[in-house]
Amino acid sequence: MSLPASRAALRTTLPARRQLFARRSASSASEVAATAKERAAQATSKATEGLSKVTSSAGSALLKAGASAGNALGKVGGRTGRAIGFVQSLIPPTIYYSKVGLELGKLVFEARKMNPPSAATFQSYFQPVLSAARNPSSLSSYTATLNPSSLLNRARNLSTAQYASAAVVTAEAIGFFSVGEMIGRFKVVGYRSSAPAHH
Repeated sequence: MSLPASRAALRTTLPARRQLFARRSASSASEVAATAKERAAQATSKATEGLSKVTSSAGSALLKAGASAGNALGKVGGRTGRAIGFVQSLIPPTIYYSKVGLELGKLVFEARKMNPPSAATFQSYFQPVLSAARNPSSLSSYTATLNPSSLLNRARNLSTAQYASAAVVTAEAIGFFSVGEMIGRFKVVGYRSSAPAHH
């Protein structure tokens, strides 16, 4: 076959070869995509597994370090050892009750629709205090506004909602004071005494 004839034969068979290659590559493209997804999933799972191993080993290392420090402190004897043991026994309840107090504070904060004051409000309240500290003679004009008749007029002009709010705040203050007294005495009623009770 001559050279031009062979070129013509190749040109006519070339589109057929391209179609065959396109069909093969189409099926292999979906296969390639599937294998790529599998490889990505495997890589992700290996990375997650490695991360969990690192996290668990780091966590166990920290726990071991804390335990060894605790053991070293636990070996201290005498008053110091008792004090360290006492402090260590107080840590878990302190953390627990601080979390409880934080959650309770959040509930009260949300229920009362409280917001932290803005900078302008903060400045408006503390500007008179700063000016009084700088110029103490200005306090005489402030004490003149605190006469009993003006205070009575202010109390008469309060709404029932303001009275209710003041009652709730007062009850909260009394409740917190009472609970603090109970904690301080380690009893609900009365104080402990070493003297015999007189009847």
